Amino acid sequence: MTERPRLLPVLGPAGHAGRDAMTCLYRCGNACEHPIPNRSGNPSLTDVVTTGVSRRGVMLAGAAAAGGALVLSNIAAEPAAAAAVDPREMMPLEPGTPAGALSFKPIPPNKLDSLVVPNGYDSAVVIRWGDPVVPGAPGLDVTKQTAARQSKQFGYNNDFVGVLPINQRRALLVVNHEYTNEELIFPGFTSLDAMTVEQIEVAMAAHGLSVVEIERVGDTGQWRPATKGALPYNKRITALATRFELTGPAAGHDLLRTAADPRGRTVIGTLNNCSGGVTPWGTVLSGEENFNQYFVGGDGAPEALKPSLARYGIPTTARYPSGSRKWERAQERFDLAKHPNEAHRFGWVVEVDPFEPLAKPRKHTALGRLKHEGANVIVAKSGHVVAYMGDDERFDYLYKFVSDKKYRPKDRRHNLTLLESGTLYVAKVTGDSPAAEIDGTGKLPTDGAFDGTGQWIKLVSGDRSFVPGMTAAEVLIRTRLAGDAVGATKMDRPEDVQPSLKTGKIYAAMTNNTNRAVGTNPGVDEANPRSANKHGHIFEITEDQGDHTGTTFTWALPIVCGDPADPSTYFAGFDKSKVSPISCPDNVAFDSAGNLWISTDGNALGSNDGLFATPIEGSDKGHLRQFLTVPTGAETCGPFVTGDDRSVFAAVQHPGEITGASQQNPASTWPDGDFAKPAVVVSWRLDGGPVGS
Repeated sequence: MTERPRLLPVLGPAGHAGRDAMTCLYRCGNACEHPIPNRSGNPSLTDVVTTGVSRRGVMLAGAAAAGGALVLSNIAAEPAAAAAVDPREMMPLEPGTPAGALSFKPIPPNKLDSLVVPNGYDSAVVIRWGDPVVPGAPGLDVTKQTAARQSKQFGYNNDFVGVLPINQRRALLVVNHEYTNEELIFPGFTSLDAMTVEQIEVAMAAHGLSVVEIERVGDTGQWRPATKGALPYNKRITALATRFELTGPAAGHDLLRTAADPRGRTVIGTLNNCSGGVTPWGTVLSGEENFNQYFVGGDGAPEALKPSLARYGIPTTARYPSGSRKWERAQERFDLAKHPNEAHRFGWVVEVDPFEPLAKPRKHTALGRLKHEGANVIVAKSGHVVAYMGDDERFDYLYKFVSDKKYRPKDRRHNLTLLESGTLYVAKVTGDSPAAEIDGTGKLPTDGAFDGTGQWIKLVSGDRSFVPGMTAAEVLIRTRLAGDAVGATKMDRPEDVQPSLKTGKIYAAMTNNTNRAVGTNPGVDEANPRSANKHGHIFEITEDQGDHTGTTFTWALPIVCGDPADPSTYFAGFDKSKVSPISCPDNVAFDSAGNLWISTDGNALGSNDGLFATPIEGSDKGHLRQFLTVPTGAETCGPFVTGDDRSVFAAVQHPGEITGASQQNPASTWPDGDFAKPAVVVSWRLDGGPVGS
């Protein structure tokens, strides 16, 4: 049903950029209160050279998370065959009109406690926290929640969303659950220290991933959980109990061995899963991000490990650092004074096969260990698979992985091995303008663009290290230190990195970096041109000669975010009086026409986060428009546009995440009018046409 918007309560104190302090505590363990992990001496580049709100859209409904355009196709209903098809080769469900020039009327910035979409569109919740996932699971009852119940229900704080087709009318929805807000989950919550072990285990069960079979509603772009049939694919993957297999050159290394796993090959759980991607062979990649906040006892870890622990944001001078989650009270392995190698078992790219419910998910060491926002792949001209990744930290790096083996269409067994061996690179970029022209204000240099060249520096290939003093396994386990050693370029929080299947260009969201050029921190450069960068920008990579396996590229900043009226912003040269304001880009995705969709996290312009779309080619390039906004305190996570362009999914993460809010006294009542619940939503055009155009 449709309701009028609710006014927002007064916001709590701001944390990093536009974030609330509660977000800073639970999202990243108050990272800004701790020293910047990257203390390397790597040089910066300067050293190297309105209106139209849909009343139908202001609903008790929601949004969902990251990926690229995946076509829902007219293929057979046999799941493995469906998953083996390269999404770029799949035909649309219906011929219809593909997405083209964007034409929706942008919605204005707002602070409504509702999901808002443009005129001519509607939206609905697909699934929310606590909804049953495993057949027979109970519904949510916050007064009776247990770890056993939560392990069968949809998890908390959905981030990445992938949609993989089964047949013409059904698909698998795969969702990450990044972290939990205990104040908003447990009635009567007082502090993390006062939590019971059962409550800690509930939180652990609310982390991980959900796989849910969904079905189309009638002939519309709406989707809902499937209700008929055995639902054999539905499952939960949790931080509490799910076993993961380690693959690749570092598997079994001494640094990955623990008392519980002396072989160093089996890990329990996955932590802080942020964004991800859908592979051409029908699996999902999930990035383990801010895993550092789950560990205590860094002060008691062996001295030899402390430098690398600190490089990953784990304090080594205090037993209980600010923001720690207290999980060691439920499982001792999170105490590094007793189990120092346990931290090395997180920070990987996880591959989940949703079409094989009994298959053990895998952590691929060949892709390196960092604070992975996610990983997205493209098949190079040579047939090798190339994965692009960002390390979400102030002053950290961009990476890519090139597989040893080649992709084989319809050979799924072979393709499932592609990420187990290959070559890992880190990016070093150079600007083409005089250093004096990059003054920190965001003013364009005289050549009219922030751009330059770059190279991919080889870190490791198979069992061979290219970093002096480090073995291949050490490079993969301590990838940040390897990037430091080869002089990689310090970026402004590289988050989601997505290849365009239409142009082959690569787009990375640089969310923000309020520490840039502040105090003794690294100064501005052409790739990160603003001091105290609170709004972020989009970084575009064009691989030389279109070769994704190559080692050189050119780059540019097509969008420098913020208020279009601010001279420091840039929208590919488009008339800024016609574009929507945008702050803190987080996830990026594409529709079939190659339009870039951008979701935001931590809007520093004072309005709710949202989802935006812009062409990246042609005369309309840079004409950015706001497509939706999420409710009070929420973040918009990685959009996913289905390949028939009739549905756009988004994740509404942490609604009501406002300091002082609680489960009984919520800052948001979205989506059901009682208390805040993270949810995945879908939006569609009322006339059945392609979204956006």
